[in-house]
Amino acid sequence: MPLEKTQRTELTELGEFGLIDHLTKDIVLKNKSSVKGVGDDAAVIDNGQKLTLVSTDLLVEGVHFDLSYTPLKHLGYKAVSVNISDIVAMNGTARQVLVGLSVSNRFSVEAIEELYDGIKQACKVHNVDLAGGDTTSSVSGLFISITVIGDVEREDVVYRYTSRENDLVCVTGDLGGAYMGLLLLEREKAMFKDDPSMQPDLEGHDYILSRQLKPEPRTDIIRNLHEIRVKPTAMIDISDGLGSEVLHLCKGSGLGCMIYEDKIPIDLTTVNAAADFNISPVTTALNGGEDYELLFTIGQQDFEKIRVIPGISVIGHMTAPGEGAFLVTGDDQLVEIRAQGWNALKRKD
Repeated sequence: MPLEKTQRTELTELGEFGLIDHLTKDIVLKNKSSVKGVGDDAAVIDNGQKLTLVSTDLLVEGVHFDLSYTPLKHLGYKAVSVNISDIVAMNGTARQVLVGLSVSNRFSVEAIEELYDGIKQACKVHNVDLAGGDTTSSVSGLFISITVIGDVEREDVVYRYTSRENDLVCVTGDLGGAYMGLLLLEREKAMFKDDPSMQPDLEGHDYILSRQLKPEPRTDIIRNLHEIRVKPTAMIDISDGLGSEVLHLCKGSGLGCMIYEDKIPIDLTTVNAAADFNISPVTTALNGGEDYELLFTIGQQDFEKIRVIPGISVIGHMTAPGEGAFLVTGDDQLVEIRAQGWNALKRKD
């Protein structure tokens, strides 16, 4: 009897977050120590006095990084930093890092040493222990798996699904720079492929290049908020673009929001680079990703307190359930916010 054909669903139909939702929708946590599983920046485990935070990321050559313009030392540093950012987004402190590497024989020992120099440097800067990992061979390219372990006081943990109606929406730093740095590197790579005699023209773009190649987790903001005794009502780090992360907060909290275009912080160098590429700077902030700033909400009563912390911008507020997520443009038009940021499973046409 011939086997009955089953329907095939392409990964691109679901996308990265749709696939995660599909695979994890029926998972039930059975252990009392498992406080929070899939669905936030890190898993939360109750191990006694403090809560343990665990997050992991897989970085794949050709998908998440391009070694034609990414120095290995910078790659190692970034791999650790972006994982620490997940712990920071839970209002926690990173303590240990585990590193898994899969490498092909086109890499030398010296090359892997350079990668590890970046990993060690990030651990040193952020006071994190490199506590172990694994290394194996690869038939193609470089694969990096980073697991970061941290902790947070039980009463201080912050999730992404606990915003309240009328809470203020805040963001740290400035947005869109990392994406413009990526576009610049991709443009220079394409020009070099067309004419190998040309030298990359990167002068004057140090800021946006550093935003792309060497991002920093906002551990300083967490310390500052703790010092003034302000606990965000919800928080997430901006890895996939402001628009995508805003929708995560709305979906998790069951609320809508209003984000004001003229309140979104964008550095002048990012604005100038966007003009060079004929792109709206706000588009880079909403959809670019890899800024690794923090997006969080606070009660209105804490507004005066956070004004003393440099680098925090209030960009909007949460609205009632069912009201949707909107960008209020400079001329008072309402534009629905859609998730158009980074998607590792998106079809590459």
